Amino acid sequence: MEMNRKIRFNIGYWIVAVFILMAIQYFLATATQVAQIPYSQFETDLRDGKIAEVAVSDNFIQGRYKQPQNERSYFITTRVEPDLAQQLQQHGVVVTGQIESTFLRDLLSWLIPVALFAGVWMFMLRRMGGGVGGGLMQIGKSKAKIYVQSDTGVTFKDVAGVDEAKEELKEIVDFLKDPVGYGRLGGRMPKGVLLVGPPGTGKTLLARAVAGEAGAPFFSISGSEFVEMFVGVGAARVRDLFEQARAKAPAIIFIDELDALGRARGIGPMAGGHDEKEQTLNQLLVELDGFDSSTGLVLLAATNRPEILDPALLRAGRFDRQVLVDRPDKTGRIQILNVHLKKAKLAPEVDVEQIAALTPGFTGADLANLVNEATLLATRRRANAVSMDDFNNAIERIVAGLEKRNRLLNPKEREIVAHHEMGHALVAMALSSVDPVHKVSIIPRGIGALGYTIQRPTEDRFLMTREELQNKMAVLLGGRAAEWIIYGHLSTGAADDLVKVTDIARAMVTRYGMTTKLGHVALEKDRRSFLATDQPYYGPQEHEYSDETAAIIDEEVRRIVDETFARTVELLQERKPTLERAARLLLEKETLDEADLKSLLARRDAAVQSI
Repeated sequence: MEMNRKIRFNIGYWIVAVFILMAIQYFLATATQVAQIPYSQFETDLRDGKIAEVAVSDNFIQGRYKQPQNERSYFITTRVEPDLAQQLQQHGVVVTGQIESTFLRDLLSWLIPVALFAGVWMFMLRRMGGGVGGGLMQIGKSKAKIYVQSDTGVTFKDVAGVDEAKEELKEIVDFLKDPVGYGRLGGRMPKGVLLVGPPGTGKTLLARAVAGEAGAPFFSISGSEFVEMFVGVGAARVRDLFEQARAKAPAIIFIDELDALGRARGIGPMAGGHDEKEQTLNQLLVELDGFDSSTGLVLLAATNRPEILDPALLRAGRFDRQVLVDRPDKTGRIQILNVHLKKAKLAPEVDVEQIAALTPGFTGADLANLVNEATLLATRRRANAVSMDDFNNAIERIVAGLEKRNRLLNPKEREIVAHHEMGHALVAMALSSVDPVHKVSIIPRGIGALGYTIQRPTEDRFLMTREELQNKMAVLLGGRAAEWIIYGHLSTGAADDLVKVTDIARAMVTRYGMTTKLGHVALEKDRRSFLATDQPYYGPQEHEYSDETAAIIDEEVRRIVDETFARTVELLQERKPTLERAARLLLEKETLDEADLKSLLARRDAAVQSI
């Protein structure tokens, strides 16, 4: 077959060459038979009767001699205006016509429109598909970025705070280094490993570290890059991605943000069997079933929304293993801070353990941002090193927002805000099992905060009792209770506090079963992602209980909030002198730290003992 194709190819070349040779011979023969003569010679030959016939055009006169002249039977001359030719001939001047060459102009008149059309077409292809190399003709090709060990530049030494996840992934590294020896007992490597965790915990960094440790090619692509405007492109890109990876096995395929591609099928208003995303997901499922893990091909994927993934994607034989990459604990935060603080110039008093204790709930990305913010604050004040105050200010900036010192409040508003914030602080200091107060300020921060009270937990907490939830609600209602005690009226400053209090009370009633009226029943599910519990769900709430139960729920929520508010008012009423004195001090200094608050509390205790 290949030989016949080559023979046909050679015959075609010979045919083209023969035609070109015949054309050259024709033009040479024509050129040797035609004489180019001046116009005056044409008139002389015409008078002498030597010309047999002529063909006249706008610019040329071509003709044939009766008898060949100088062995040439044909002639050609350029037309000249007859009156001018006659006048010049009277003075014995040889007249020769000359035509202005329009070859270049005619050529450009053809080439410029063609080039313009080709340029517009290439521009459209580049806009539609990313250029000639990856344009419309390459639209079904995978967009995965391919790295080798030297390109990733990341190893397990660069990943901190997720020791359990690293231990799970080290097994994959050993398998990629020795796939034959690893399966000597008949076991096989999991086909797919799903990294699950909140945003910013280092899932992508872990995957790149696996590639860096194993020294294997690393195909990195986002789930959204499979989907295009053309139907079938996503499935074609999945096929091409796995073909490239098989050619370079042992290799790692990493799909980031898998939820963009693997969302459960048949959900939503546009659900249908011909949806482009569903076709892409179906192709991914086929590829996961089709490759043999013993070849050294491993699929890693990352998501922060595993609850919306298709069940077929998570079954055994596809993504066999799920690795949780959670928010780091205090020890993990210390390790992460040590990695990011290597490049920072620190003051001697900076304590990494103290910073880790002040940042519960921070992810690896949050801690990297914290170090950067603290470094920028030190640079802005032209310091020689980053101090502990810079880290404290950076934490406040991340948690509460940027200071708005230009947001001027009138004296009455400042007094209300001062009493409001001190109400929070005094209730927090009066109750047990509550996070200690670190700072109180009436300097506006962020979008709508006119003041803030910062509490810092002393340890990581994973469970809360009913009493602790009620104490947390009391602290949130402390500002509103202080306004009620001092002014006898309420303001809009407690709007955010009321939202949080109501959420806690409703969760106690509907999710935690902490009321005697409804018993130990979970009436609602948490509609938020279990990995991102700080993101509320704003969609329609569906419930599976009667209207009578809904009325009881509303009644219980209101009762819990009212009882907590009454308890908070009673607690602050006993500390009213301290509240007024602390508010005056806060108006004077604008910010009170932990030492100032402890001195206020000590003065109150001394006054109580003297009474």
